[in-house]
Amino acid sequence: MNNDYARCVFSIIHYSFMKKIIVVGISVLVLAVAWYQWSLRPVDSSSQDRQAVTIESGMSVQDIAVLLQEKGIIRSPLAFALYTKFHGQESSLQAGKFVLRPSASVAEIITMLQDGKAEEMLITIPEGFTVRQIDALLAEKGVIQPGDIISCAQTCDFSSFEFLPEELEGIAINEAPGGRVEGYLFPDTYYVEVDEFVPKFFIERLLTTFRKRILTPFAEDIASSERTLHEIMTMASLIEEETRTDEERPVISGILWKRYDAGLGLGVDATVRYILEKPTAEISVNDLNTNSPYNTRKFKGLPPGPIANPSLESIRAALLPQESPYWYYLHGNDGQVHYAETNEEHNINRYQYLRN
Repeated sequence: MNNDYARCVFSIIHYSFMKKIIVVGISVLVLAVAWYQWSLRPVDSSSQDRQAVTIESGMSVQDIAVLLQEKGIIRSPLAFALYTKFHGQESSLQAGKFVLRPSASVAEIITMLQDGKAEEMLITIPEGFTVRQIDALLAEKGVIQPGDIISCAQTCDFSSFEFLPEELEGIAINEAPGGRVEGYLFPDTYYVEVDEFVPKFFIERLLTTFRKRILTPFAEDIASSERTLHEIMTMASLIEEETRTDEERPVISGILWKRYDAGLGLGVDATVRYILEKPTAEISVNDLNTNSPYNTRKFKGLPPGPIANPSLESIRAALLPQESPYWYYLHGNDGQVHYAETNEEHNINRYQYLRN
């Protein structure tokens, strides 16, 4: 009787244990399937971003999967590898440079890699970007190697663009952060063929757009301004970096031109940020004493050249400054611009609106 009871208890325990194993197994399987399906979905279905990815000859599926995850194109290297294996596509992926989107599913990405064709990429150059920032943007997108645009800006031959300065006062062209093209690269959205991208050709496209969008329509204004084009573009770049709204631009343009014509220092901190590559970081007293011709806190007049590639509105403001009684301006901690006619008023504004 005792043996029968023990066998009965054992059977019950065994059944209960096996039932739990089956339940756990089914749960794990369900979770695995759910994870797999989730991993095949787009990383961000609403993203408009595109990333250039270079698949080298001889890369394994695992290598490709890891690269795609690093670029933010897929969710899981394992799921990618499993998908290609399950669908017999391991040997069908092509080498080359591709434009891939995080809004695409794994199935769509694999189809692109099988076609062996790179799409065109939309590249938007934001207003106020410098040559260095354009270089960083294109490198981040995978279009170039870091430094390619900077190097070309400093050394490539752009003599066919007669409006570019032949030299920069106080600094050699190949030592200037943006060469002779800084300030003349029109900010806009451009289509590029990633697999045929050439830095010089891309820069030439931006220069050509500048000619069409600025030189032609504003030819009369430039001629009647009694300023050189280089002075106008340099001032436009200061306005771009020193203003926050379109309403401010003509007023601050008038102030800066008035100070320039009077032989006063411009005192534009953005010029120091430019040469020290500190676009947002706080600048110190030592920074303001930097011995560079770009430092308008230390040297009078305009810097050797533009410190950014300005927007159409900043260029318009440089050409058409607004007269005012003001000689000073600052942006306060309240987010507003405050003007002053005298240095005393300016110091009061500093005390009232720049206190921490």
